[in-house]
Amino acid sequence: MEIGLNLDNQFDNHPMDNFEVRPLEFDIENLESDKIVWSKSSPEFAIFINALGLHVPYFERYLINTMNSVRNDIKDENLRRDVAALIGQEAYHAKNFLTFNRKLSNRYPTLNKIESHCKHFFRDAAKHDSRIRKVGFTAGYETFTFIAGLIILNNYDKWMADSNPVMKALWIWHQVEEVEHGAVAFDVYRELYGDYEWYRKYMVLLAGLHILSETFKAYINMIRQEGWLKNPIRAFKSLSFLFSTLCKMAFQTLPVLKKNYDPRKHPMATSKQSPIAVAWRRFEKKGGNVLDIDREAMRSILKL
Repeated sequence: MEIGLNLDNQFDNHPMDNFEVRPLEFDIENLESDKIVWSKSSPEFAIFINALGLHVPYFERYLINTMNSVRNDIKDENLRRDVAALIGQEAYHAKNFLTFNRKLSNRYPTLNKIESHCKHFFRDAAKHDSRIRKVGFTAGYETFTFIAGLIILNNYDKWMADSNPVMKALWIWHQVEEVEHGAVAFDVYRELYGDYEWYRKYMVLLAGLHILSETFKAYINMIRQEGWLKNPIRAFKSLSFLFSTLCKMAFQTLPVLKKNYDPRKHPMATSKQSPIAVAWRRFEKKGGNVLDIDREAMRSILKL
């Protein structure tokens, strides 16, 4: 992986403008069971993001269902284009993460019950939720995937630098794209239901509680099966990581509840862009292999 990148003028294009669908499929099938805790930099992060990702493909199917049901009612031409790109990105996310979930189930047999609950929750919601609730919950949920993307990319060195190259590549891709399309569901809600700002905030809180609950259950399930709760020091470290990371996400949600909020103006989005995201997008655009990124490959991408 020797494609070089010049990061001068790296902040000239905002990542939430003119994003595209990248039909990527990662070699997850060949991931060995003992690589499920895939980050040596931070095993706690690997478990956390595995737990967070468990329900992601089922939400993404819900999102696709919601956006397909309203896309013909969207009058703004640019927003319709963004909705189409959002649906495309999320379809590939769901495909890859459903494959990874099978790997998780093989290592953690008791996780099946939690995953089944996620699947049925979103399937039933897609059938029975009102249109405003679908759009509102989707916008609320996307608030957190957007914020998580920003936080995770900003903590790359601490959480992912030394990790399985396929899983690292998978999660960088996912977080880059979650930031790219982080305003689309919000924009759809604003166009269709902009007069109901209170309901948007309510859906942010409801989605946040759902994510917190599902992530907590999956995380505790996995660290219990790993045996981490049997060691007081390891248990303290694991639980500290969980609560501190959830608190980071909650803190960065505060601007979302302000009047006239716009994802493009979120403090983390309008400050200096993540060099990882900037470099990854340019590298992928030049035809670089983004399906397998080890430590040396990332140095090449960043030209460190």
